[in-house]
Amino acid sequence: MPLARSPTTASTSNTHMELMAKTATNGKAHSNGNGKAVYDESKIKTLSSLEHIRLRTGMYIGRLGSGADPDDGIYILLKEVVDNAVDEFIMGHGKQIDVHIDEDRVAVRDYGRGIPLGKIVECVSVINTGAKYNDDVFQFSVGLNGVGTKAVNALSAEFTVRAYRDGKYAEAIFSRGDLIKQKKGKAPNEPDGTYVEFLPDSEIFGDYDFNHEFVERRMWNYACLNSGLRLYCNEQKFESKHGLLDLLKAAAGEAGIYPPAYYKGQYLEFALTHINSYGESYRSFVNGQYTSDGGTHQSAFREGVLKGVNEFYKKSFNAVDVRDGAFGAVAVKVKDPVFESQTKNKLGNTDIRGWIVNETREAIVDFLHKNREGASKLEARIVHNEKLRKELNAVKKEAKEAARRIEIKIPQLKDCKFHKGDKKHGEETTVFLAEGLSAAGSIVSSRDPETQAIYTLKGKPQNLFGKTRASIYKNEELYNMMMALGIEEDLDNLRYERIVIATDADIDGFHIRNILMTFFLTYFEELVTSGHVYILETPLFRVRNKKETHYCYDERERKRAERKLKGTAEITRFKGLGEISPKEFGQFINADMRLVKIDVRSLATVPETMGFYMGKNTPERRGYIMENLV
Repeated sequence: MPLARSPTTASTSNTHMELMAKTATNGKAHSNGNGKAVYDESKIKTLSSLEHIRLRTGMYIGRLGSGADPDDGIYILLKEVVDNAVDEFIMGHGKQIDVHIDEDRVAVRDYGRGIPLGKIVECVSVINTGAKYNDDVFQFSVGLNGVGTKAVNALSAEFTVRAYRDGKYAEAIFSRGDLIKQKKGKAPNEPDGTYVEFLPDSEIFGDYDFNHEFVERRMWNYACLNSGLRLYCNEQKFESKHGLLDLLKAAAGEAGIYPPAYYKGQYLEFALTHINSYGESYRSFVNGQYTSDGGTHQSAFREGVLKGVNEFYKKSFNAVDVRDGAFGAVAVKVKDPVFESQTKNKLGNTDIRGWIVNETREAIVDFLHKNREGASKLEARIVHNEKLRKELNAVKKEAKEAARRIEIKIPQLKDCKFHKGDKKHGEETTVFLAEGLSAAGSIVSSRDPETQAIYTLKGKPQNLFGKTRASIYKNEELYNMMMALGIEEDLDNLRYERIVIATDADIDGFHIRNILMTFFLTYFEELVTSGHVYILETPLFRVRNKKETHYCYDERERKRAERKLKGTAEITRFKGLGEISPKEFGQFINADMRLVKIDVRSLATVPETMGFYMGKNTPERRGYIMENLV
């Protein structure tokens, strides 16, 4: 768990905005004499598919970013290329994939069938062209060639594709989607397959860096989802013998209270255990695509687990008691996946529910029959959960009655118009957990009221590490925050796509960050593991003269700005968010705001880490503070 730290250096690019402006002015723009632009035939533009990808990049790959977030665009480009290589393996062709990243250049080589030599140009440059529409060739793909490598091609300054088949090869080289040259020839010593090399375009992505830890994690996921596949990334080998079981053990470590249940069928694979934690947490996949928001496959799996448990114990355990503490991974293969958004983070297929429920139920019953000790530990955990739930219900009732007496609306919340799940702007919704009234006031004045909400923290929230869930209901501020987010029961009612912690970049601000991260990881860990919690980065300095203004996020950027302005600069140090004017603050919470996603690689290390930093003030911690912070 990365605890709060000072803001990191990141960079943004306005190139896509410049491209939009350029496109808009290429036509014969004119006014009607009243200063208003005329809407006529000259305003109608027809873009090629690759031009559209470059102009509206976010529609195809989501956010751009600098590589500081695992969901940034450069990793999506890598994913699109590797996905094609994995599809070859899934269809029984090629057991190895080689990935090499040299600074900002990426190369991927697979050993599948290779793109048909006469179609390599079309397959990487013409939208809606490919073989994945043919069920005989590809049966379980995520994308159906709507975009894929075409987006990689369009968004790369340099892009090379080379296919090997039957001792021959064909090669095509592009720049920003434009074909530069082609080659064909003999390659008698090269095994069949496809080679793709690309250099992400700095005009689109600005200054970026590949975080190798993020890349390695993707490789590990690929390996666990495809047992028998070998991946090499910069010579490091990734291979899994036991699929999702390996993935679960790596994430949970020794935290499981019983050896994980593991099942692998033709279209369904899952691993499941329980850990000493609140809530439930799952990693779910469809055809190798990580579905962070779950979907029908995940809900069907949860239902199947409940039915299997009740069938084995011949009882009617409450679903909450069975699921509390559950930690699992589930992967399905679906012939025609239907996702609820372009980002493919939630599956919408309803026809798959029945067979997933039944197959999961049967597998759970079988596991419990064969693992009596595990069955005994699971039953003990369920009974324990039931006891805590009944105690909690009494506290809940008192808290809700008290809240009802005070105010119908949630105090400290300035809500927005749209919420998570709304088709129009649901994926853009954000709530800022703001430190103090001053910062909250700046955000309220500069926010987008359609998609941005603010919950104001009165001061330092109480540290609830090591306390039961009932403690939330005894703390007015944390209770109201939980209700504002809509996470009391589960994440199905989460009201915002992003929860952004907005605190001052000082010791008190860092402490508040850690308290909030501890709160989420203790009681709502799935909120973190599914990628909904962020930290807002705001500038520490403003460096300006009469002509230019630079906002700097660290000392290095400040010095660079000073040199650029050649000693004529006025330097302002922002001590807190409240010192930034609302007009200025609007620049830091727009579509390009700098966010650091709270990322947990392994839940196994979380309790120990939180215990050290947020638990009792032990001699070990005091010694660490004296050694490292004084």
